[in-house]
Amino acid sequence: MEREIIKTLDGSTTIHLKEWDECYHSKHGAIQEAKHVFIKNGLSLFEDKPVNILEIGFGTGLNAFITFLETNQKNQIIDYTGVEAYPVNADEVLSMNYVSELEANQFDEIFKKMHECDWDLATEISSNFSLTKRKQFFDEIDDFEIFDLIYFDAFGYRVQPELWSTEIFQKMYNSLKPNGILVTYAARGVVKRSMIEVGFTVEKLAGPPGKREMFRAVK
Repeated sequence: MEREIIKTLDGSTTIHLKEWDECYHSKHGAIQEAKHVFIKNGLSLFEDKPVNILEIGFGTGLNAFITFLETNQKNQIIDYTGVEAYPVNADEVLSMNYVSELEANQFDEIFKKMHECDWDLATEISSNFSLTKRKQFFDEIDDFEIFDLIYFDAFGYRVQPELWSTEIFQKMYNSLKPNGILVTYAARGVVKRSMIEVGFTVEKLAGPPGKREMFRAVK
């Protein structure tokens, strides 16, 4: 599938899949979306606590990097697991401008380390941030009550509805500890119904720039 690096409206880059006309992040702003959906409406609920995070769709590493930046300031302990079936290649990673757009040049090596570290092994990114990247299809996930927070950042329902099925959300529900939280940019009725069917309590929240709504689900 043909891929191209494009700039989103907040100046940060993303990967565009031409055949699907689908992007890894919002065209209205990759960084803005990540901060709004995953940090403001997810991570911020775990102030001053150690957090085990599962990301569904590690992709360009943007969500992981922003999480590192947010928690590094607070010395918050993070155990981060990113699941990705089709890792982004090195050329694409080098084309991402997240370090400069986030004014985080002192952490350039951290961003590179997140992409260069081995798959399926826990890597100490910093003294308070551990990263495990798992090369895995989402339907192979079988964790049980391990995670506090899930960043659900799969490709959209329009192009991959199977990633938003009841079966996948059952795996997400199983993976979370009691009272665990899942946040996603999605706000389709069919997605909400699947979440509720497996036991989630679903809340509709204001979406990031360019999107009216998003979901937060609680186990």
